Amino acid sequence: MSSKETKFVFSHTVARRVRHLNTAKIWLLQKKVTRANRILGLQLVKSLVTGRFPPGKIILLLGIQPASLTELQGFVEEHQNIHMIKLGERAASEVEDVVQEDGLNCLINNAGINVVANLDAVTADKMLENFHTNSVAPLMLTKAMLPLLNRAAAKGTSTGIHRAAVINMSSLLGSEELNWGEQSNSFKWYPYRASKSALNIITRCLAVDLEEHGILCMALHPGWAPLITEESIASVLNVIGGLSERDHGSFLHYNGEELPW
Repeated sequence: MSSKETKFVFSHTVARRVRHLNTAKIWLLQKKVTRANRILGLQLVKSLVTGRFPPGKIILLLGIQPASLTELQGFVEEHQNIHMIKLGERAASEVEDVVQEDGLNCLINNAGINVVANLDAVTADKMLENFHTNSVAPLMLTKAMLPLLNRAAAKGTSTGIHRAAVINMSSLLGSEELNWGEQSNSFKWYPYRASKSALNIITRCLAVDLEEHGILCMALHPGWAPLITEESIASVLNVIGGLSERDHGSFLHYNGEELPW
């Protein structure tokens, strides 16, 4: 596989780990198109494709028609290894048409919305809206892609994205331990916090069930969308590229530090 000059500056540690990214030949990113997700998802894709060690195939699952995303559409047209698929009943079979016998190496559940509501404003509908996108959707998509993840896992040994992995983009706001004391006085977002906390326990449950199949599963805090930079994206990819058996079932900050559940 040919290499491309990276547009990002990596430390030696980052460079070593990012080199492992192309061992995961096929990546799938799920995107619910919100402003925050566009920033993170698009930057992740650009970094993967333009880096020195790009994966063989990158598949984007989108909640809306790809043609409506002008910036992303233009970028995809320049890179033949990116495939865009609309979420729907045929999504799993369309992904299988792309991956074929190789299976799926790395599933990144990046979809997320933030329904802001404190105790006075929260309603059942707001809670359910946030849970559906942030908690239920990643679980259901992982379940739908499990045959393809198993197919890839059966071809490898040890644990990591070179074999098969599920990365759930969570948030430190989903940490129960951090939502206490002084830190609990900010971001009183009942729907969002609860949905990310639910995603965390879903991640742990999946880690238990997927371990016997050799599929790594973990949760990752990618940083705050308005503050996402090339450096933080590089750090996210550094963490993903360095995942191993010790990280199975973990909850990590994008700088690699372990976060409390």
